[in-house]
Amino acid sequence: MSSPAAPATDGLVRARPDGLGEAYLPTRTVQSHAANLAVLPDGDLGCVWFGGTQEGVADISVWFSRLPAGTDRWRDPVRLSDDATRSEQNPVLFAAPTGELWLLHTAQHAGDQDTAVVRVRVSVDSGRTWGPVRDLLSSPHGGVFVRQPPVVLPSGRWLLPTFACPRAAGRAWSGEHDTSSVWFSDDGGASWQEAPVPASTGRVHMNIVPRPGGRLTAYFRSRWADHVYRSGSPDGITWQPPHPVGLPNNNSSIQAVALPGGLTALAFNDSSRRDAVARRASLYDEIDGAGIVEDAVPQVRAVEDGDGDRTAFWGAPRAPLVLAVSADDGSTWPRRWLLADGDGYALSNNSRDGINRELSYPSLVVDSAGDLHVAFTHHRRAIRYLRVPARMFRTEAVGERD
Repeated sequence: MSSPAAPATDGLVRARPDGLGEAYLPTRTVQSHAANLAVLPDGDLGCVWFGGTQEGVADISVWFSRLPAGTDRWRDPVRLSDDATRSEQNPVLFAAPTGELWLLHTAQHAGDQDTAVVRVRVSVDSGRTWGPVRDLLSSPHGGVFVRQPPVVLPSGRWLLPTFACPRAAGRAWSGEHDTSSVWFSDDGGASWQEAPVPASTGRVHMNIVPRPGGRLTAYFRSRWADHVYRSGSPDGITWQPPHPVGLPNNNSSIQAVALPGGLTALAFNDSSRRDAVARRASLYDEIDGAGIVEDAVPQVRAVEDGDGDRTAFWGAPRAPLVLAVSADDGSTWPRRWLLADGDGYALSNNSRDGINRELSYPSLVVDSAGDLHVAFTHHRRAIRYLRVPARMFRTEAVGERD
């Protein structure tokens, strides 16, 4: 089978027949993954992602592009990190209440997520120039990872959801012991304290959504590739144990955001380990400490009944990409739209030969007009962008699924 052609990454936002705007951001690397969107302090739309040859390799860096307000073309990207000894991943943009723009990202050695630290850079001009890189969070017990944006409470407290990748003696990191925490700051990010989420083993990529009345709801990816999980909190510090909601998860990232009118939108892959024909031994079995292992074949085996209950399940299809909307704080998700479809092949991270075909890692942000913006990974070769007009949530015009 021939490799799929890489899309034209010219950054131009074009109208789709279904009424959405669509673009492929300009990218400069073989692999591009893990986009994160934010409305910048000056009103432009910003997107960061990580790019290089392959996840875990030391040439993976953070890249940044902007869509100026009122225009229809994403700007050429600029590289925002350059540590030649670490793979710099999972960037997050945060428009702080001070008017500063924060960039958070991880930095790890090779495929060892248990070596990750969280780093930060700050811009005072909406991302046109940046201050120095510094370490923000680390742990003597293993790695600290981010994926989702911070939340600011009415009190001024900052909440940063993270997940811990603990070290296991004599074993490489695999993911099944990861747990979630909220790091909080009461001094504008100058100092931080950690509040672990109880019973969160295997529940990661915690995504906090403020709700009416000051409550908070959080959604989680599952290392077991079974369901999306949900938790609640009255204050952002004390959390309920996460429990499954009626949406599948494939051990890939999700993101939720509040919509006008008390609605919640959540983007996810409508698949789980039940849809997998095989599973990978680990996420990083195509690389080593020196980089990509030439002619490496991922360690793949068949899926058995009940497989993956308490081990991290890698390789479930990362497609289709679906947007769901809830009117009852995530208890039910009756309205769903198909955003992108394909076979979602994720048994390899290889982008250079077009083997990986995932449509994954969605990021969502709502602008001042109520329009929803989506960015996600397209085959690990490009960052794909969709603009969903606010009116779409009041009609049935976006290919609603049963």
